[in-house]
Amino acid sequence: MTVSETIAEPGAGVVTDTGPGGLRPAAEVLRPHAEDAFAHELAALAAADDRPRPARWRLSPRAVATYLLGGTLPDGTVITPKYVGPRRIVEVAVTTLATDRALLLLGVPGTAKTWLSEHLAAAVSGDSTLLVQGTAGTGEEAVRYGWNYARLLAEGPGRAALVPSPVLRAMERGATARVEELTRMPADVQDALITILSEKTLPVPELAEEVQAVPGFNLIATANDRDRGVNELSSALRRRFNTVVLPLPATAEDEVAIVARRVDQLGRSLELPAVPDGVAEIRRVVTVFRELRDGVTADGRTRLKSPSGTLSTAEAISVVTGGLALAAHFGDGVLRPSDTAAGILGAVVRDPAHDRVVWQEYLETVVRGRDGWQDFYRACREVGP
Repeated sequence: MTVSETIAEPGAGVVTDTGPGGLRPAAEVLRPHAEDAFAHELAALAAADDRPRPARWRLSPRAVATYLLGGTLPDGTVITPKYVGPRRIVEVAVTTLATDRALLLLGVPGTAKTWLSEHLAAAVSGDSTLLVQGTAGTGEEAVRYGWNYARLLAEGPGRAALVPSPVLRAMERGATARVEELTRMPADVQDALITILSEKTLPVPELAEEVQAVPGFNLIATANDRDRGVNELSSALRRRFNTVVLPLPATAEDEVAIVARRVDQLGRSLELPAVPDGVAEIRRVVTVFRELRDGVTADGRTRLKSPSGTLSTAEAISVVTGGLALAAHFGDGVLRPSDTAAGILGAVVRDPAHDRVVWQEYLETVVRGRDGWQDFYRACREVGP
């Protein structure tokens, strides 16, 4: 068994990566993979799971949904929610992976597409690392295969000289591959997936052979629906996917819960000093983001201009995490408006010409007269005009 195969063993939770120092314990990496960070939950679910499992799945579809949405097992093990949203969306996503159709998670930035993709792969295959990151520079070899040119020159064409992509490895192992930001990839690279998804086969013409996917193989792709027109998916490729649209959190309380949970997780992973409960400030950040995003105040009485940015839940998490670090290292340990004001300004004002006007109008027409928000108003005025 190779080092990479050892790392991919699900549930081990002992090693996660390689590097100059060799194997590293999961506790020593900045961000463990989902299958390592939640290995105890996955193991408990597997032990209690008595439902049928598709080929090479580590859990049944119902257990995968429980892992994502949370619950309590018969032995008392608490499964923490990984995704807060409509249950039916999760059920459709999980069911899609149990069929021969690939899954496309579509949504605006910050709707947890990547997060859900990672946890789906971890629960289904026990390995979320078979990942292709889509960018404008992603080449076809990232989806198909490349070559070790030293071996190619020394030994000639052969499987030993072939460098498999994460997708090819998933096909051979019957695992779940992931493609992030699919629409950012060039169109010809996207279309390299068509044969893989329709025929479940990857031709290797240089060797006059092909790789056929074994049962259990499937693929999860994510795409930002704000990127339409950048590298629009061809109709042929889109037909190979079942598309699930991820919505923004339905209510402010849902969004507050998501932000609070992720900030707590990030704070522990970054070893930030403990900060007293900051739910009040989290709720304020979420309120600002939702009002500017929706173009109307929470009470529906005042129409607002919206900034050019998305003001996503992910950005709210970043603002609050930065505020917690300020409060812990440079403040009195209590999360206050002065700790989040600069982060909010940076998230809102992306286009100085347009967004600064939007922000100033919001401060003067909404924040200035809102009960209990005077400290926040002063903090915002101090960090920017």
